[in-house]
Amino acid sequence: KCHSKCINQDLTQASIKAPVASFPSLLALPVLFKKQLRDEEAEEGTAVKFQCELTKDNAAVEWRKGTMELFPCAKYEIKLSGRTAELVIHNVEPEDA
Repeated sequence: KCHSKCINQDLTQASIKAPVASFPSLLALPVLFKKQLRDEEAEEGTAVKFQCELTKDNAAVEWRKGTMELFPCAKYEIKLSGRTAELVIHNVEPEDA
């Protein structure tokens, strides 16, 4: 009888989508992860939060579980504030591992 579920950072990922530069001669610094994702543990039925910090403000962030892209809905809450990207998974189930 398992009451908690470990959410593995290797299966839940954030990636950064960098826009194509309008002027190729101007080299912009790439957006990098300043603070990486970590494994999180949560009780089944509760919420778990993943957070990462980027090197640039308001970069386009894409959250994925394996190859599937996650979108905001009742299950997934996605926030971007400055350099902090956050994913909250509500009502955690074993399938979320």
